[in-house]
Amino acid sequence: MLFILSSPRLYFPNNSFSGIKCDGAKVPVFPQKTRERSYLIERGLEFSTGDAFFREESATGRDLGVLAASLHKRGNGRLRVLDALCGCGIRSLRYLAEAGADFVAANDGNESYGSTIVENLSRVSSEEEGRWVVTHLEANRVMTDYYLQKSLFDFIDVDSFGSDSSFLRSAISTLKFGGLLYVTSTDGFSSGGHRPHHSLAAYGAYVRPMPYSNEIGLRMLIGGVTREAAVLGYHITPLFSYYAFHGPVFRVLLRLNRGKIHDTRHYGYIGYCQQCGNSHEFSWDQLGQISCSCSVSKVSNSLVVSGPLWTGPLHDAAYLMDMLNLAKQWGWIGCDGKDNLEKLITVMMDESDPKLPFGYIKLDEMASRAKINSPSLKALMSAMHQKGYAASRSHIATNAIKTNCPMTECIKIAKELLQVSVT
Repeated sequence: MLFILSSPRLYFPNNSFSGIKCDGAKVPVFPQKTRERSYLIERGLEFSTGDAFFREESATGRDLGVLAASLHKRGNGRLRVLDALCGCGIRSLRYLAEAGADFVAANDGNESYGSTIVENLSRVSSEEEGRWVVTHLEANRVMTDYYLQKSLFDFIDVDSFGSDSSFLRSAISTLKFGGLLYVTSTDGFSSGGHRPHHSLAAYGAYVRPMPYSNEIGLRMLIGGVTREAAVLGYHITPLFSYYAFHGPVFRVLLRLNRGKIHDTRHYGYIGYCQQCGNSHEFSWDQLGQISCSCSVSKVSNSLVVSGPLWTGPLHDAAYLMDMLNLAKQWGWIGCDGKDNLEKLITVMMDESDPKLPFGYIKLDEMASRAKINSPSLKALMSAMHQKGYAASRSHIATNAIKTNCPMTECIKIAKELLQVSVT
């Protein structure tokens, strides 16, 4: 049994106190003992979390960021990183040690994390060598200061909590053209359509409940960055988009490009028809004329529309291939006996097929509509391919298929596989 007082640094095992008499009662006397600093190891690097919030489950997101940062260093010969909300400094440590960053600015607004961050970064180089600096400022303040000094970065990591999009414009302004922005949202309520006014305020998108809400979360985040970049006269290119169920966590890596694009084909509205189960993309000039083909050509009561959102590609397949090859060079593939990172990147590359639209079909939903037991995902995908449809697994939902096959046709294929009469 563990006795814990108000201070998180104190702990008292059950057998660590002796009793004294006080008015006939036995009162425990608690000796104060400071908790020993614990250390963890990630990809061979030892580090301390101190009192900072830390998720071991987020290691995959850190892996992806390090691979991307290293590719940028190899392609451009330099790498200046700003870790705007660094926590204990594990990401900053990995950017230094693994991606070979020339300089890392590690910032966290909580000054109590300072000694932990310094200890972790000192494992790579001393502070006097000038490869890193630790600050404790509000994230927008530190990014604006660097911007005013014209000290721009090649890679900015903003691992924010919730749907705090207030950092986006500052981050974009402090990033070099061709640089990489790695941003985060952990707001599953907004992506699920449960707080549409909140998503509207944070990302400029009115999001309603849809069966592929976690993909909507990624598209909402990319759309928010797209909007902020356009305000500044720039545009972005998504290189990968990653969802993890713990949290949940939505992480996207974007490249900043010079010049504004006036083509809005990848920034519009997504509709899901509750009647037929099909999804549709609607452009800005279709507003007021939105309908589903399963209904009469008027506004369909069964149609749920969200937006504006990013409707274009979530990933760049060639870039992901480079990341996978680098992971293999570093011996990251197969080292845990599970090949989880390889499976993830491979599925992301499959999702990059330009024939695949947004969203996915959940096999449970398909089976419910068809009133059948679902065939295996592998068998259904194979049958779709044979009929000329594009189909891939989804890294977001394990029991779902990304495909350009309409729901009605998907049901027909499933019944054929099960030898159920098609009516």
